[in-house]
Amino acid sequence: MTWMTATASDRVRDTASVPAAPVAVVFGAGLWDGDPSPYLAHRLDAAAELYRAGTVRVLLVTGDNSRRDYDEPDAMRAYLVERGVPDDRIVSDYAGFDTWDSCARARKIFGVERAVLVSQDFHIRRALALCGRAGLDAYGVGVAEPRTPVWYAGGAREILAAGKAALDAAFRPDPHFLGPQEPGIRDALASGG
Repeated sequence: MTWMTATASDRVRDTASVPAAPVAVVFGAGLWDGDPSPYLAHRLDAAAELYRAGTVRVLLVTGDNSRRDYDEPDAMRAYLVERGVPDDRIVSDYAGFDTWDSCARARKIFGVERAVLVSQDFHIRRALALCGRAGLDAYGVGVAEPRTPVWYAGGAREILAAGKAALDAAFRPDPHFLGPQEPGIRDALASGG
């Protein structure tokens, strides 16, 4: 936890003060009956705000699609499109099974070098630390949430996740699915977005 805080705290901002970057990486946070959970919806709202403000030009939505009946990236895309983000400004990563995989794939598969990361306030430092270790120059927007039991559970989960994060940062394993490089980000940026 100390490593994550020391590594990332000076890179946490809000949507109004985060430095511009070509890409925002939006981490999955679960679906409820096929739609984004409230926490995921808040992340997507912040990402849409960043896009509308011109802070980012492309959104990389990264999440779990390990089963036919569970597709975080497509649900995230649909939510963003309903809120006015053009479909061609959204790129999907269907193998973002955890924070390390999402960060490593953003760099290795999608070629992201500089980004704004979007997650909840209790998760953003881990995301920043891991994405930094994966080779991304990133700032993060930590979406604030009411201090409900769900928020406290998320914070407690971060304590448990810190050990895995330290191992991922130390050993930098390949993601569960590496695969070929994807041109989606490059193409979206080149198309004038």
